[in-house]
Amino acid sequence: MPQPGDSPSPTGSTAGSTATATPPVTPPGGDDYLERRTLRRGTAGWLLLTGLGVAYVVSGDYSGWNFGLREGGFGGLAIATALMGLMYTCLVFSLAEMSSVLPTAGGGYGFARRALGPWGGFLTGTAILIEYVLAPAAIATFIGAYVESLHLFGLTSGWPVFLACFVIFIGVHLWGVGEALRFSFVVTAVAVLALVVFAVGALGSFDASRLNDIKVTDAVGAGSWLPFGLMGIWAAFPFGMWFFLGVEGVPLAAEETKDPVKSLPRAMALSIGILVVLAVITLLPTVGAGGADALKESGNPLVEALQTANGGKSSALSQLVNYAGLAGLVASFFSLIYAGSRQLFALSRAGYLPRFLSLTSKRKAPYLGLVVPGTIGFVLAAANADDGSKVLNMAVFGAAVSYVLMALSHIVLRLREPALHRPYRTPGGIVTSAVAFVLAVAAVVATFLVDIDAALTALAVYAVAIAYFALYSRKRLVASAPEEEFAALAAAEAELARD
Repeated sequence: MPQPGDSPSPTGSTAGSTATATPPVTPPGGDDYLERRTLRRGTAGWLLLTGLGVAYVVSGDYSGWNFGLREGGFGGLAIATALMGLMYTCLVFSLAEMSSVLPTAGGGYGFARRALGPWGGFLTGTAILIEYVLAPAAIATFIGAYVESLHLFGLTSGWPVFLACFVIFIGVHLWGVGEALRFSFVVTAVAVLALVVFAVGALGSFDASRLNDIKVTDAVGAGSWLPFGLMGIWAAFPFGMWFFLGVEGVPLAAEETKDPVKSLPRAMALSIGILVVLAVITLLPTVGAGGADALKESGNPLVEALQTANGGKSSALSQLVNYAGLAGLVASFFSLIYAGSRQLFALSRAGYLPRFLSLTSKRKAPYLGLVVPGTIGFVLAAANADDGSKVLNMAVFGAAVSYVLMALSHIVLRLREPALHRPYRTPGGIVTSAVAFVLAVAAVVATFLVDIDAALTALAVYAVAIAYFALYSRKRLVASAPEEEFAALAAAEAELARD
């Protein structure tokens, strides 16, 4: 398969046989354009990437998912989690194939750029960026709440805690990607081990009658297992996503990976496998020990379940899980900052966003790509200190939209370029990505069912970004950026094939 840099970058039609023309592209500002925008290559192997995939998500096992109990009850949340687990599994295997074809820092944006043209690339990349810029802000508020509840350092939840989070962890990222990923791996391992210990302890107090102790409503299809009826399943989708939200960000590390063609698919498959197991050993023991009705509004469901099982008293295990929950939040916060910086880096390097945001330091870290979204995240956290859930619901909207477009990209590439060399092929092919596509569309709608204000706010931010691209940046793309070269070379090959 041709690689970026094999030949000059032509302009013309987009990849394959689409009729949409590529917008005019501007030359880079000097011969050193890409040299000033390079990441440290060969830093991460499949093990660190697997840790990264789990780190994105692990905080969702400790809190947040339980709010799905107030939307669908245990039965509704369990079905929603199973369906969202299926969606993520299908999506991850689709992304694994595309990452072996296009191993660039653009991740899902790069895949959509190849399949759907510059508009598709921008829409996908911006949706991903909404997810990865907003989610750390929400998690920072949860970290603040944990710090306060644990009485650490005498601090209370507020802007000093949020500022410390962003400054310290962005500082580690600025130091270097290798150090950052190793730190994330260790903290994630602690959080995962604690989940396993929790599950063993909670199963000792498991009582099946507590799973369906929420009062049954008169909704259509309501019953003891579905107290809010069939619609409760759909409304619980965003909370079922919390067990997996973010794992799709593994391909963003492509340019910093050892042998990405092999490492990325392996790491993604292992990550989703681990996350499915963690979802099962978290959901069932927690609700069985603590009760669905008692946990549906809890900010710390695992600890509350253990305390309920212990007669309302704290125990050594509940204290351990409490501290591990903080570790899980830190792991996800830290890794999501990484993901957001790499998505911003790729979009900026290609000219979709202001180019200066993709400049890298001597240590090959995109310093403005870390500092700018970090500043935005800090402001959002400080402004929503008492309600991080709204910010996180906005992030879920961005994530769900990106899933629709990434699944569609896999389908389009399979249909348009069947002969494309694919070192890894998605099991089930188009059927797999079609399942992900349908469920992702349903997830987008579900975000409006849960929090219409958050969804509309995210949609408004999305609309502003679209206006910026339509009126300005689409005519100022950088031809030599890897994602643009992939698309241009594919277009040139298509022209040669037709001739």
